[in-house]
Amino acid sequence: MAISIKTPEDIEGMRIAGRLGAEVLDYITPFVKPGVTTGELDRLCHEYMVNVQGTVPAPLNYAPPGYPPFPKAVCTSVNDVICHGIPGDKVLKNGDVVNIDVTVITKDGYHGDNSRMFFIGEPSKLARRLTEITYECMWLGISKVKPGAHLGDIGHVIQQHAENAGYSVVREFCGHGIGKVFHEEPQVLHYGRPGTGEELKAGMIFTIEPMINAGRREIREMPDGWTIKTKDRSLSAQWEHMILVTETGYEVLTTSAGTPPPPAIVQPKESVAA
Repeated sequence: MAISIKTPEDIEGMRIAGRLGAEVLDYITPFVKPGVTTGELDRLCHEYMVNVQGTVPAPLNYAPPGYPPFPKAVCTSVNDVICHGIPGDKVLKNGDVVNIDVTVITKDGYHGDNSRMFFIGEPSKLARRLTEITYECMWLGISKVKPGAHLGDIGHVIQQHAENAGYSVVREFCGHGIGKVFHEEPQVLHYGRPGTGEELKAGMIFTIEPMINAGRREIREMPDGWTIKTKDRSLSAQWEHMILVTETGYEVLTTSAGTPPPPAIVQPKESVAA
């Protein structure tokens, strides 16, 4: 399937969706603390999307081929959960780390997909470093986005930074094209060789969402059909932004008042909408 080039109307719709997706994460931030359950965080996010924003949670009842319908509005992946953690009765405690992954669908049908890491109380040094390196990995990948670059350029810089830190890159899951469809071409791998893969063109929109493990990269799938954990039970971290390829570089679409700034390792070069 060809990679879609978004129209100016699509791009404007995706800017709105991206901002709304980021604002859900802003909203939930003060609630992410010791003693809260992942199910309560899901309920709060769901109610905010539906009642305040007028958006729909894309994960709820999402069922790609071979998967049961996802039963919740957001994904909450705690500690050794790599991705697709199902919110429930798990109580977050001091020292935990959690990724909250939010995708909204606007009234015009556009998807806004992003995730952030949260520390519960005081994290361990390992958890803090893994989270910071993963954030740098995402931003190093973003910094490679421009017309004429290749998807392999993104994967290579992420893999290099993670492995240089002694960590591993999950290979079974990747970033993806997005628009009025939740997951579309291209697949954005978080490992690879420079100059390989699809060439980037202005108007493409996709996510960059590296999953980095403190230990080995192997995964295990839980019986619920969704939750993915590290096989060796090591910690895992993930960050996600939604990126537009512009005529001169990139624009991060999932930004809001509470979005963390780019790390010092990258000098931001994003184009600013007039």
